Amino acid sequence: MDVKVSADSLAKSASAASKKGLPPVEKWNPPFCGDLDMRIARDGTWFYLGTPIGRAELVRLFSTILKKEGDDYFLVTPVEKVGITVEDAPFVAVDFEPVEGGLEFLTNVGDKAVAGPDHPIRVVRDPETGEPSPYVLIRRNLEALIDRKSFYRLVEEGETAEHDGADWFGVRSGGQFFPIIPAADLP
Repeated sequence: MDVKVSADSLAKSASAASKKGLPPVEKWNPPFCGDLDMRIARDGTWFYLGTPIGRAELVRLFSTILKKEGDDYFLVTPVEKVGITVEDAPFVAVDFEPVEGGLEFLTNVGDKAVAGPDHPIRVVRDPETGEPSPYVLIRRNLEALIDRKSFYRLVEEGETAEHDGADWFGVRSGGQFFPIIPAADLP
C-alpha cells in the first residue's frame, strides 16, 4: 500500500490534537494509510527514512499520537493511521526518583509515571543469556524499557518478599510488590 501520509502532515495533525495534553488516540480509529518508514530503536532513538530525528520536540510530538494495537504500533490522528516499527518498547525510562507513594519514572520523551497497579513494572529474562529486560507501563498500553543505570539503581531499592508462594527479590511502589528474580536465583 502506498503511504500518502508524510511525517510533516502527521506532525501538523499531532500538534493541533495535542494542544490540551495527550490526545485521545484510544478513541480514534481512522482508516489505515500504510506503513511509514519510521522506526524506534531499542535505545529510544526515533528514525525517519533511516535518519535519526534530531529534534526532541518533534519526537515528543510523535510520541503523543502513538498507539499500540496487539503487537503493532501506529501513529494516529483523527483522520489517518500509519504503521511504524518499534524494535522493543516505544519509550526508555531514563531515570526514576522516590516520591510519596512510590517510584516515579521519567522517560526519554518526558512522560512521568509512578509505578503501581496502573503502571506495573515487569522483568523479562532472555532464555539463553538470562539477561533481564525491565519495563514499566507508562500510558495506555505503551511501555518503557528501563535503562541499565536506572535498573541498577532500582535493584538497590529492592527487597525479598513472598510472591506466588515463593520468595522473590523485587521492588515496592504504589503499594505493590514487583518481582524481579526468584530469591533462590540470586548470586
